Amino acid sequence: MQRGDGIREYCLACAGGMDSAPVREAEPTKTAIAGILNIKKPSGMTSHDVVDRVRKASGIRRVGHAGTLDPAASGVLLVCMGEATRVSEYLMEGRKEYEARIRLGISTDTGDSEGKVTHEAPEVNTTREQIDQALSHFRGPIQQLPPMYSALKYKGTALYKLARRGIEVERSPRPVEVHDLQLIDWSPPSLRLVVECSKGTYIRALARDLGEMLGTGAHLQTLVRVASGCFTLDSAISLGTLDDSFANGLWPYILHPLDEALLHFQAVVVDQETETKIRQGQQVKGLEPLDGPFCRAYSSSGRFIALLRYEQEREVWQPRKVFNLHEGTT
Repeated sequence: MQRGDGIREYCLACAGGMDSAPVREAEPTKTAIAGILNIKKPSGMTSHDVVDRVRKASGIRRVGHAGTLDPAASGVLLVCMGEATRVSEYLMEGRKEYEARIRLGISTDTGDSEGKVTHEAPEVNTTREQIDQALSHFRGPIQQLPPMYSALKYKGTALYKLARRGIEVERSPRPVEVHDLQLIDWSPPSLRLVVECSKGTYIRALARDLGEMLGTGAHLQTLVRVASGCFTLDSAISLGTLDDSFANGLWPYILHPLDEALLHFQAVVVDQETETKIRQGQQVKGLEPLDGPFCRAYSSSGRFIALLRYEQEREVWQPRKVFNLHEGTT
């Protein structure tokens, strides 16, 4: 068995999207679809609306998104199809990057421009220096109180459903991490930020908390997700391209292989005997020591087989997820 250093060690999305994708010699059948779509979600649609659009265009039911975007937000929405729905959890773990416009001086009940105004400052005399100073408190690991208008659940009911009924419940702050936070424009009373953060970070809550720290109140005016993991807005496709690609049989060129969700794990190539054991869910030994608890396993022909987890006490690799990818599957 050998290290798979040459097996998909970079993300096609990072290398220029579909223009950099290799030409496929034959179109796989739709029943074999397994891959990731990087879709440019427009504002005004829910993430589930986009999933429904993919189902309608493709005729495939096994579809799900990997990380919700608020209806008012736009930008990168990753949608998994077929077997790729089993790797959505790893896509959601990736860092997110946003461009946010925040309006100082006005607070709303939803934390964005869709809500009712709950506070309006008579004037905003905030300086750029004051904003920079306030932003320093939101970099790194922080505790963030989720907004009431969110999909988090309280005793089985989504918070936003309670909020719509005028019910506010006590929430506990949650740990999130803001890896980078930069002020790129201050045109009073609005400012523009670039935010790189962990999953679970609410930019509406960041706007709310920034307004409170500045003493002006604030709400999120617009939000664009410009990256999710290695998938970027520059390589995202429009819904029009999505529809046209499926209608004209060109969908293999917009679908990213599912192992692009796992490229942060190292790769190994296994022989036929080991491949058979892995496909049967059996533990395997003899793989070269690797960094980290997971690795990607590929057949000698380069087909992705499984995600393996290392059990240190027994010194074996246990199949964590085995994928049934047919010949020609993207």
